[in-house]
Amino acid sequence: MTIFSKIIDRQIPAYIVAESEQFIAFLDIAPVKKGHTLVVPKTETDKLFDLPDEYLKELLVFAKPIALALEKAFPCNRVSILTVGLDVPHAHVHLIPMDVTNDMNLQNKKLAFSKEEFEAIRDKVVNNL
Repeated sequence: MTIFSKIIDRQIPAYIVAESEQFIAFLDIAPVKKGHTLVVPKTETDKLFDLPDEYLKELLVFAKPIALALEKAFPCNRVSILTVGLDVPHAHVHLIPMDVTNDMNLQNKKLAFSKEEFEAIRDKVVNNL
């Protein structure tokens, strides 16, 4: 069972911004930008492109309002989507508010926030959904 499956099963806490029957979105706890959010299918599949076609379509539709909420909550040039997935063997995409291409570099220094700051970030996203 991956760490994401444990979050989905509520065995591990997370700052959840949206959830449906098939997907969950929560703040990355090691973000490269404020608002950095992970969108995860509830089906535990290692590689994104191993998901059924319908899941891939629905993942983008699920992510769209979250990306728009991130743009409103944290003004930026755009919210980009990134697929890496080497650290957790569970398909997922990163939604990252960005102003320059280097903002998408997951090797950048990670931001640190307190529990209260994460809750405020989550609430700001949720309030813009």
